[in-house]
Amino acid sequence: MTHSSRKTEWIVWGALGLTMLGILAAFIYSKVTGAGAAQIQPPLTTGLPPFVMTNQFDQVITPDSLKGNVLLVDIIFTQCGGPCPKMTQRMAELQSRLPAKLPVKLVTITTDPGHDSPAVLKRYGEKFGANFDRWMFLTGTKTNLARLARDGLKLVAEEIKPEDRVSPDDLFLHSTIFVLLDKQGRFRGSLDSAEEGFISKASGAIRKLASER
Repeated sequence: MTHSSRKTEWIVWGALGLTMLGILAAFIYSKVTGAGAAQIQPPLTTGLPPFVMTNQFDQVITPDSLKGNVLLVDIIFTQCGGPCPKMTQRMAELQSRLPAKLPVKLVTITTDPGHDSPAVLKRYGEKFGANFDRWMFLTGTKTNLARLARDGLKLVAEEIKPEDRVSPDDLFLHSTIFVLLDKQGRFRGSLDSAEEGFISKASGAIRKLASER
């Protein structure tokens, strides 16, 4: 074998070795950080739009009430006969996976303020084992709800016409997406509650955002 051939062979094997090390490093990293973590986006907004909402204890909540916490937000209504109970159960599962000291708030917003009073939301949260120190349920005027859901969170909530309802509880079409906001209230990503690995992805994304200054 000539010197030139030997040199070429070493280059090939060296490149292959570096590739294998890269694959191994990526595998180890995925195990440490949580495989399939949700993709975190650069901030796309300056923060939440102005709003005044009410939580399950009839306390006033504004954007300032939420600052300093990573937020995971979904939108449901308590009479929902579709995906809402499953979405809320997902949130409950995630609640149990997050360390107590992590600066995060779980936020569930109703699309049905006419029915979902603070007292109703409190009972609904208790049904799913909500820790109200960390998980809040919000209601408010339709104007505030629409502004926050549509303009702040990019979520969809549309009332179904009475003639199009398939059951008495079939009131709204709405997104099954959970939205991630950073500690400044800026949109940083979203996850579909029905996707595989949702809990691990959401947990990983929340931890990553919580580590940001």
